[in-house]
Amino acid sequence: MADTLDPNAALQSLTGWRVADDPRPAIARTLRFADFNAAFGFMARVALVAEKMDHHPEWSNVYNRVEVLLTTHDAGGVTGKDVELARFIDRAAEQMGAEA
Repeated sequence: MADTLDPNAALQSLTGWRVADDPRPAIARTLRFADFNAAFGFMARVALVAEKMDHHPEWSNVYNRVEVLLTTHDAGGVTGKDVELARFIDRAAEQMGAEA
């Protein structure tokens, strides 16, 4: 089992993320894209990496908006896996023209 991090400490190395309003420690980010196709394409890109990491985000999509919540369920909070996936999400979002 991975060691958990204080969500506020995890945010020190991330931009645009916040501590989530969730019963368990988590970090979250809202991203907006040009349209539904761009948002869905972003989700597909992240899904491929998340599957390789065996670490899957909780997320939702409404039109051009993607809400992302990251927590490591088996550890009961935020871990290095969440920070690693958040960094990939940030890079992918920037490359695909997302607005925070």
